[in-house]
Amino acid sequence: MTHPAAAPAPAQNPLAAALWMTGSIASFSGMAIAVRELKGAHDTFEIMAVRSLVGLVIVVVLAAAFGRLGDVRANRLGGHLVRNVIHFTGQNLWIWAVTVIPLAQVFALEFTSPVWVLILSPLLLGERITRLRVMAALYGFVGILIVARPDFAAPNLGVLAAAGSALFFALTNISTKLLTRHEGIVSILFWLTLMQLVFGSVIALWDGAVNWPTAATLPWLVVIGVAGLLAHLCLTSALRLAAASFVMPIDFVRLPVIVVVGATLYGESVDAAVLIGAVIIFAGSYVNIWAETRRRPA
Repeated sequence: MTHPAAAPAPAQNPLAAALWMTGSIASFSGMAIAVRELKGAHDTFEIMAVRSLVGLVIVVVLAAAFGRLGDVRANRLGGHLVRNVIHFTGQNLWIWAVTVIPLAQVFALEFTSPVWVLILSPLLLGERITRLRVMAALYGFVGILIVARPDFAAPNLGVLAAAGSALFFALTNISTKLLTRHEGIVSILFWLTLMQLVFGSVIALWDGAVNWPTAATLPWLVVIGVAGLLAHLCLTSALRLAAASFVMPIDFVRLPVIVVVGATLYGESVDAAVLIGAVIIFAGSYVNIWAETRRRPA
């Protein structure tokens, strides 16, 4: 039996990857706002089910319109299943944390994910870890601690959920990188939305009590679905164009963005420590981009 050839690996382009990550940052921030605006009207499983349904419709419609439905393949369902179980767990933890603790704290704890990627990518992806990449991740992590100042002596469930989501997101990003070696973006997004629609629907219906979307909540659920899909499109595109240990520290920029959002929309406090931490985070991300770009031949 012959096996289909692996999808050709795209040329590495760190600058393009950084631009894709800008879209990911905007999408994840928009999703956090929409979750907060739901004000607990739906549980995390209901949110994930609707989000995945919206995403699946968009993927199928656009793939059909551009003649790309043939890109969806079923020869690596095991890899997709593992990735989506991991991501479904992390996403539910993240959504719940957004509703119970300040946005800046959620994002700060989530941003330990690049550190996990740096630790795990040599073991699972065979990537080379440079001194500058480690320094960039450490810069970001120090900035996060300055901004969030989490009380590790007395953690609450929201903090633990946000911290747990970081590990699951790191594993999701690594499994995504593995899939991009053989699978196209359309196939990855199709199985993402389909599998997570099944997961969310089954668990949401398990107890027989479902809060169906209303005129007030449906627009925010649609925003979550669109933003979630765009976030994964941007993230997957970035991971195809650069090493995971380069791409993920860029995500640190989301923290100062969400600090401004939290202060403006929800009255969450901002002080000098937040500004200092944001500068350190930006510095780490810039060093990472500069070093990766300098390594590339002209």
